[in-house]
Amino acid sequence: MSTDTIHTSKPQNFISKKYLVLSISLSVATMAGVIWYTYTPGVLDHLALKRLPGLGIAVVVSFLRVWFSAAKIRFLSEKTIGWFASFRIMLAWDFTSAVTPSTIGGAPMATYAMTKEGLKLGSATAIILYGVLLDQIWFATAIPILLIAGAFYEVVPPEIGLVGEASMVLLYIGLLSYASLLAYGVLVNPAAIKKVVLVIFRLPFLRKYKDKVAEEAENLEVYAHQLKEKPPSFLLKAFFLSTMSWVCRIALATIVVLSLLPAPEVLSVLRSLAMNLAFLVVPTPGGSGGVEGLFVLFQGPLIARQSFIGLAVFLWRIISYYITIALGMMATTWYINRSVVENSNSDD
Repeated sequence: MSTDTIHTSKPQNFISKKYLVLSISLSVATMAGVIWYTYTPGVLDHLALKRLPGLGIAVVVSFLRVWFSAAKIRFLSEKTIGWFASFRIMLAWDFTSAVTPSTIGGAPMATYAMTKEGLKLGSATAIILYGVLLDQIWFATAIPILLIAGAFYEVVPPEIGLVGEASMVLLYIGLLSYASLLAYGVLVNPAAIKKVVLVIFRLPFLRKYKDKVAEEAENLEVYAHQLKEKPPSFLLKAFFLSTMSWVCRIALATIVVLSLLPAPEVLSVLRSLAMNLAFLVVPTPGGSGGVEGLFVLFQGPLIARQSFIGLAVFLWRIISYYITIALGMMATTWYINRSVVENSNSDD
């Protein structure tokens, strides 16, 4: 999608009802299947009431993840975006990521939202790129942790077999390669990003957007240079906010599991980290269907009572996914209503 298209599109153009229905249907169907195969009558009698407050902690941690992500957006915009706007952008980004294939993601919606909050398109695009870079740096940091921990713990469940282990290795290599290229483009040679963008928009079906894209690519390069010239403390603080967001995301699965039954805490956290990396390549909208399966594969063997696996998946997805969809839908609706008002005013 061109930057010109992002600038002029309506926010609802980034959302597909088909993908929304597919995402929720796959999630519900997978959870129902897991519950069907693992549930045994009377399982709820084994719940330890003293552990259930952990679910409240899980909800708080889920909101903290959103807060850290919003804080990162506000920080990268050098506080030109207010707190409420940062939360709206982040929730709309989460929502569109949850209901679109992983190859599309929520970046177009986040870029659009930033322009509606007053940022220039080039600056918004650069912030998205910088935010993605911070995530990639986090992945590049997490991978050695998993590799070292693998010498002491079964981080990758033996149930996934040789093909699964090979897939995880390829995923690690891919993430490290992408992080290196993105770091070079954003931190070392911002002009390279501009050149790549201009080359892409020389393609026949994109050529009509070339002039507009050239202007925005110039803005992107200027802002990328500004970010590049920031002191190391700027990068470190932004990386801290990005890291805390991911720590909250990773801790969530372990907190839910421990809210039901005792489990090996360190191994659960390590497996949560590994499965969150695996989520990145699940091709379905929002990863629905695949992420539930990966949760069962990575966390299921750590849950002492098999009949609790379905309950754990259900609670985890409610807290990490369905709450996000509800809040994100509200934020996205705000942008849709604003777009409608602006269009009606322009027609008058």
